[in-house]
Amino acid sequence: HLYEKVRADRIDVPLFRTGGGPGGSGAPELLGTGREKGRLLHGVDVATAPGEVPPDLGHFGEHGAGAGARTPGFLAGAAGGAADPLGGAPSGGKGYAQVRRTHDAAYERRNRLTHLANGITAHTVRMAFGGTSWGWLPSPGVYTSYDYGAAIDEGRRPTPKLAPLHQLGHLVRTVPDLARLDPAEEVRAADERVTVYHLANPDTDAQVYVLRNDSAEQVTSMLPGTDVDVPVTVGARDAKLLVTGLELGRRKLAYSTAQPMLNTTVGRLDIAVFTGRHREVAQVALDCDTQPVTSRLDDEPAWAYDRGRLNVVVPLGVGGLSRVLVEGGDSETPMLLLFTDDATALRLWPYETPSGPLLVYGPALLRSAALRGSTVHLTGDVVGATGLEVWAPRGITTVTWNGRPVRTHLSRAGSLLMEGLLPAAPRVRLPALDGWRRRDGNPESEPDFDDSTWTAADRTSSRSTTPVPEGRPVLFADDYGFHYGDVWYRGRFEDARGLEAVSLSYSTGTQGLLMAWLDGRPLGTHRMPVPDEDTAERGTWTATATFEVPGKLRRRGRRVLSVLVRPMQHDGGGADGGAEDLRPDAYRAARGLLSAGFEGGSRDVDWRIRGAVEPDRVRGPLNNGGLHGERKGWHLPGYDDRDWEAVEFPREDRRQGVAWYRTDFRLDVDPGVDASIGLTLEDDPERAYRVQIFLNGWNMGQYINDVGPQHTFVLPNGILRTRGSNTLALAVLSDGTTPAGPRDVRLTLLGAAEGGVPVEAVDSPGR
Repeated sequence: HLYEKVRADRIDVPLFRTGGGPGGSGAPELLGTGREKGRLLHGVDVATAPGEVPPDLGHFGEHGAGAGARTPGFLAGAAGGAADPLGGAPSGGKGYAQVRRTHDAAYERRNRLTHLANGITAHTVRMAFGGTSWGWLPSPGVYTSYDYGAAIDEGRRPTPKLAPLHQLGHLVRTVPDLARLDPAEEVRAADERVTVYHLANPDTDAQVYVLRNDSAEQVTSMLPGTDVDVPVTVGARDAKLLVTGLELGRRKLAYSTAQPMLNTTVGRLDIAVFTGRHREVAQVALDCDTQPVTSRLDDEPAWAYDRGRLNVVVPLGVGGLSRVLVEGGDSETPMLLLFTDDATALRLWPYETPSGPLLVYGPALLRSAALRGSTVHLTGDVVGATGLEVWAPRGITTVTWNGRPVRTHLSRAGSLLMEGLLPAAPRVRLPALDGWRRRDGNPESEPDFDDSTWTAADRTSSRSTTPVPEGRPVLFADDYGFHYGDVWYRGRFEDARGLEAVSLSYSTGTQGLLMAWLDGRPLGTHRMPVPDEDTAERGTWTATATFEVPGKLRRRGRRVLSVLVRPMQHDGGGADGGAEDLRPDAYRAARGLLSAGFEGGSRDVDWRIRGAVEPDRVRGPLNNGGLHGERKGWHLPGYDDRDWEAVEFPREDRRQGVAWYRTDFRLDVDPGVDASIGLTLEDDPERAYRVQIFLNGWNMGQYINDVGPQHTFVLPNGILRTRGSNTLALAVLSDGTTPAGPRDVRLTLLGAAEGGVPVEAVDSPGR
């Protein structure tokens, strides 16, 4: 239906559907697409664990070229990290920092280059930027952060993992030989631990070799039968792409032990960039019938010419960018060879303009480049003090950076080289969080609370896939329109004589909980277990909590049973991916209270239910739950909390229920600085409590002190006023078994760059 709708709307771009591996349920032959049957592209979705060998999806796999045989090779989702659940079982409790260590730059190279060798011509990395699943958005298998161990972290900072993606992206864009590669004659490395994929471009005769080392040790090996006649080193569980016979501008590459990253012509200068690991010694050889004039423009490179071949040797990354200028010989066009390690490569920015390509070296990010007259106007970001070097089209003689003129001179490398440095981003000062005010937040647990406007839980049938206990009313929250956030239940019954215990069955996602009170007296709290590696992707957890009834309450008279359920999130569907135990309709599994049982005789209970009543029209439907403070607007800026109790942190409350804390703070970040700021909470890990965090009324996620592993929550600019006043509200939910904090609550600077994109604060009105 989606396919026909798109075509009916006259959208004629190629369409794809991802559906697992080659030949999986998304393969074109299994999809009915009307008169275009078989023309829907098959997008492969692959997640390789760090210790696993990347699969062959195309040329060298069982399904042949194209990862689907009849369509181009399209990798629609290549894992660039992994989700981490509450408790952090897969990460050893260390969170996404550990995920990034296991899914590191070598992991990216090994997987991406294996896919390239297999004929995959379109690559999508999931995720390049993980971001934040704030509010009630996260799936049951993750906590608030969805950093994912991605190449750009949740605080929007580039990580070392970005380097291979940056390099590969520019490589496939500027080296057209890679767009058509056929499997070529088998090549074996002298060291059997190295797997070699040999491909060739039938049009240009360029030879491509992907060397993959699946062992836990660095390997140096020869490649017999190839034009690479020197040893090549491949890191542990890493990969490297080598090319021979490649046209670099108007010259030909004989071989290289470093991976090419970029091949472009700027003005009258051919530029080729080679990259590798820090301090790796790169060897690049150019075929030159006539000896050229070769100049090393930095201290590190060395070169020699012998019998028609120019050999350049460079230790990568020592001193930053290394430049070698080649003039004359076989070509009148000069060639500049640039050598980088991974960190240096992240400061190289090619850019296409209407007048031709340009190349910028130095800043943390190049955002835009515009040519007007003889000036190139650059915008971008600077983190630390850095130089600026620009290779620009002919006629460009001056440079501006973020609107300011930059003094430059023409270097021997043909670039406009800045005199001096661009200054580092100014220091960002963050205030201490003090001036807190506190108020208890669970009046629903008191017997005289007015619940007359609550919804009566009197349904006898449900749309949930969870069975309804026979002869009992439906209590599932979703059947009454409460699909996310906390849900309160209040049940009245007439006689507690002989009542020994109350059993409450409930269903939630990971780390859901239930609290119960009888006539305002706490009965106790039950929590779902912390997931381990086997249950991390389990979406629905169902349990029964049994609480003893105090003797003083076992008497005649009306009793009120108050129950608070934190359901966490719903499951996703399990078709064509996801956890193996999920059904396509798994999202319809019940959330909330399932049933109530009584030891010491049955009781007829009159139930009422209340959750998130109205969606926040500014912040969206997943912002608010059913806590009393949320319903009363205690999380919103502008709420009058002057009659609340003034308190200081650390706190050591010991009670079952909800407590709210509020404070205001002001930021004054320089308007030219893009600051990434987080909120950090820390306490004794034995203390059992959790915190719902609200910034200017926006639900920024949930902190679970005794589970973790997340302690820092990103506060996105725009929601966070970096030049103005902010309101922070914390809803603390504690089970009463331990003192409940919070102890340390502070702002944390995650990163700062001068430049960036100006962001206006989101309007955050009160109720």
